[in-house]
Amino acid sequence: MERTILHLDLDTFFVSVERLLNARLTNLPLIIGGISDRGVVASCSYEARQFGVHSGMPMRAARYLCADAVFIRGDMDQYTKYSRLVTEVIADSAPVYEKASIDEHYLDISGMDRFFGSLKWSHELRLRIIKETGLPISFGLSVNKTVAKIATGEAKPNGELSIIPHRVNEFLDPLSIQKIPMLGAKTAQTLQRMGVDTISTLRQMPPEMLTYVMGKNGLAIWKKANGIDHNPVVQYSERKSISSEHTFHQDSIDMQLFNALLLSMSERLAYDLRSKRKLCSVVTLKIRYANFDTHTLQQCIAYTSFDHIIIETVRSLFKRLYTRRMLLRLVGIKLSGLIEGVQQIDLFQHSEEMISLYQAMDSIRNRFGAKAIRRGAAFNIQG
Repeated sequence: MERTILHLDLDTFFVSVERLLNARLTNLPLIIGGISDRGVVASCSYEARQFGVHSGMPMRAARYLCADAVFIRGDMDQYTKYSRLVTEVIADSAPVYEKASIDEHYLDISGMDRFFGSLKWSHELRLRIIKETGLPISFGLSVNKTVAKIATGEAKPNGELSIIPHRVNEFLDPLSIQKIPMLGAKTAQTLQRMGVDTISTLRQMPPEMLTYVMGKNGLAIWKKANGIDHNPVVQYSERKSISSEHTFHQDSIDMQLFNALLLSMSERLAYDLRSKRKLCSVVTLKIRYANFDTHTLQQCIAYTSFDHIIIETVRSLFKRLYTRRMLLRLVGIKLSGLIEGVQQIDLFQHSEEMISLYQAMDSIRNRFGAKAIRRGAAFNIQG
């Protein structure tokens, strides 16, 4: 059966939330990120983009390009809250949905035309999201995730675009290759050096040539240029998680050991998140006493994959949970509420140096193993 995939993307999400909370920011050039010159731009309004500002650029460069902009550090707790509100509206309506990131969702509404027109249903869902959250949102509707996502990009800001099956190539052909999802800057440069600027040119290239030049990635790009994408919409669940548990060889009451172990476990789990390009929004701590009495406590947090935020949360949970001062048999940490995303989503809270530090540490771990670099306190683990 031919699929019908809807892609919903909140327009300049962080900016829209800030304007929802403070209407005086509407129509002003707005830049969100680390407010010091060492910070990095996490998001910016369309008004700021007209001056050449874009996400990921150093804040000092953004100030130079758009000195009259309003600069805001940002509030990840608020962004997480509104992201969840949007997800709740979608979950209440959609048969199958995937939360792809903090501000975008994929819905599989295949077969909807038999009961209620897919475009009409999508339009009404978009209006409901706008009404119930106050946030602008755009959508693309088409035969698969790739075409739907590209269509959303063309529908922005705050618009809708439906691409029916027999017009997929007609829609894609004139667009720049940079419109293809997950096509990085280096790959785009390689293709442009080969004289490939539009999706039409890329589509007509022999797939064998792209495979020869770029390996498997070349074939994947060729398929996207031809509007081919069989990736399913994976049902989202807050229960998606990664976890780690440690059972002591001997029941213990050693606080130094507990703190070192929880720190080490948190580090490994945070690194695992970043390796998988995931962010978590719920941290759960589990302890089991020597008498097998088991307790858990969880806390919702702003979406993150940073060690220090997860470590701080785990320590706070442990302090609240471990109150009986009995011997412990087991400790465990679970990170859940996972979405796609990278650590740069927290850029407005951190400096370039901190981002670079995490990237350097992960580079070492990727090369030499997860235990190649650790915080000093994590070495105090015995038994």
